Amino acid sequence: MGFIHRRTSKQTGKVKTLLGLALTRLAVARRPRVARRSISSSDVGQFLALGHLDRALHRAEHVIEEDNILEAFSIIELYCNRLIENAKQLDKPHECGEDTREAAAGVMFAAGWCGELPELLFARPILENKFGDDFSMMAKDGTDIVDPMLVWKFSGNKRNMELKKKVVKEIAAENNIQVKLF
Repeated sequence: MGFIHRRTSKQTGKVKTLLGLALTRLAVARRPRVARRSISSSDVGQFLALGHLDRALHRAEHVIEEDNILEAFSIIELYCNRLIENAKQLDKPHECGEDTREAAAGVMFAAGWCGELPELLFARPILENKFGDDFSMMAKDGTDIVDPMLVWKFSGNKRNMELKKKVVKEIAAENNIQVKLF
């Protein structure tokens, strides 16, 4: 009798468990990233204080990279929570809301970029089975159905000189350092 009244399938339960574990691991993975971002930011400030603008610009790449990953982690956290909350919809993927489909696509895309979150790699095949091959191919490629911001955060150009200059200016302002950028 309990089998007939089950709320979600076994696979959906497994995805919920994996995403819950991913949320826990996200909190752990975030800590060293925050520390590295802080150290890199401090290095930029020190290089600016010493007048080494070229080194500061180079070190700004690390600040940008850590910022991007931390922001991507926030997006992934949002997606995991959304999928856990809407787990009942996963049993009928053709009836899923747009936000649930976007979350599933984001998790599937992030699985390929986040070695720190192996649970996403285990959740991806289950989501692929639920949503189908076309959906999963687009999600893995980061096209159409994946949030462009998430794609950019993982694959964005951290060597963009304008972005590095912006980061250096912000850090200089925080440290009350006058800097002239070319």
